[in-house]
Amino acid sequence: MATIDDVAKAAGVSTSTVSYVLSGKRPISGPTRARVERAIRDLGYRPHAGARALASSRTNVIALVAPLRVAVNVNVIMEFVTGVVQAARTHNYDVLLLTQDDATGIDRVSSGSMVDAIIAMDIEEDDPRIPLLAQARQPAVLIGLPRDSSGLSCVDLDFFGAGTATVRHLAQLGHTSLAMLGAPEAVWKRHTSFWDRTLSGATYEANARDISLHAIACEASEVGARTAVATILSTHPDTTGLIVHNEAALPHVVAALRDRGLSIPDDMSIVAICPQHLATSQPQPLSSVTIPATAIGKVAVDMAIQRLNDPEQPAETRLLAAELTQRATTAAPHSAPVAP
Repeated sequence: MATIDDVAKAAGVSTSTVSYVLSGKRPISGPTRARVERAIRDLGYRPHAGARALASSRTNVIALVAPLRVAVNVNVIMEFVTGVVQAARTHNYDVLLLTQDDATGIDRVSSGSMVDAIIAMDIEEDDPRIPLLAQARQPAVLIGLPRDSSGLSCVDLDFFGAGTATVRHLAQLGHTSLAMLGAPEAVWKRHTSFWDRTLSGATYEANARDISLHAIACEASEVGARTAVATILSTHPDTTGLIVHNEAALPHVVAALRDRGLSIPDDMSIVAICPQHLATSQPQPLSSVTIPATAIGKVAVDMAIQRLNDPEQPAETRLLAAELTQRATTAAPHSAPVAP
């Protein structure tokens, strides 16, 4: 295995010059840098991670805090993780995944020199992790939007806009009685940011249009989906439009309606808030607002790298626009005029 001395000898320079080329701490002339880089390639030299970190004051590692909590949809979480990992790779960074359901992992990585930046997911309205992230010496980016971000950069889908878009779409088709099957009860109780904002947006739009909207929690299982559908149909039998913001329950909701003899969209229109592939992979492609999980993960990494390269850059919030695509599962209810 080649060493830094081997590289220096092959390039005809000192070992310190090789170190400066690797770390970028001192300017090196173009021809000299080219000789060193050629020697590195020819010898297949890879600097030891610890030595590289000492030389550059960077570890080239980003911590991703993705707690595996009760009622968290792991499949969707992994789409965000994929986006983070792919983007980190383009910046020559590795990702350290932390899955604890508390702040111990953040405290461990922020108090040492294990990572250069921290990205935190599953943000709550009043998230207890935020004070620790705000005090960390590493730049931190939140995938989510808390009530008070305390100067931390944030990125997410505009879930308030997603809620308004789904209600607006159904209202414009002529629906006046809507229901929303939302996140599991544990997510409601934690006041997870994405769900609170979705519900707020949907409620705002329904009130503005003076139409009925009933939202209930839905457990992420077949039993939970069937129970939620039964509850809505028994308590609000005039419902003609259904909004589903629960990826795991989504196919079971569709099956439960069909098992009850309801035709989609003739008897019940359905619009989902979910990653696009989940909407299009159903037996009947669903009208939906797409959650661009992979894209959000990539933006989070880009924001972290920007803060690393320019520590004076102010914190910012980026909300990706909510875009609704109408497919086969939404239409005007029977005998209802289409609203403007």
